[in-house]
Amino acid sequence: MVNLKRIPNSNKQNQEAYEEELSSLCKALGHPARVRLLKLLIDKKSCITGNLADELPLALSTVSEHLRILKNAGLVQGIIDGPRRCYCVNHEVLNHLKDLVRDL
Repeated sequence: MVNLKRIPNSNKQNQEAYEEELSSLCKALGHPARVRLLKLLIDKKSCITGNLADELPLALSTVSEHLRILKNAGLVQGIIDGPRRCYCVNHEVLNHLKDLVRDL
């Protein structure tokens, strides 16, 4: 999960933490299917896993694995509602990623 504290580029330790944080989030977006999933969630506000699988040429299990990676990175939040899982974008982490990229 991402540490949302802004990291100034003032010393080597902070620079390494910044680089680790940015690379971790970028790695989570390192597959086109995960980029598409995140975009779908941004556009729809929230979705159920099965609905997302209907919109991508991927098996439900593959979509679930990609969602797990996005969730572990903190970019996506999931809510379990009985047999359904509802996912939405974690805008706080997404905005933090944008800030990290802007600081490059």
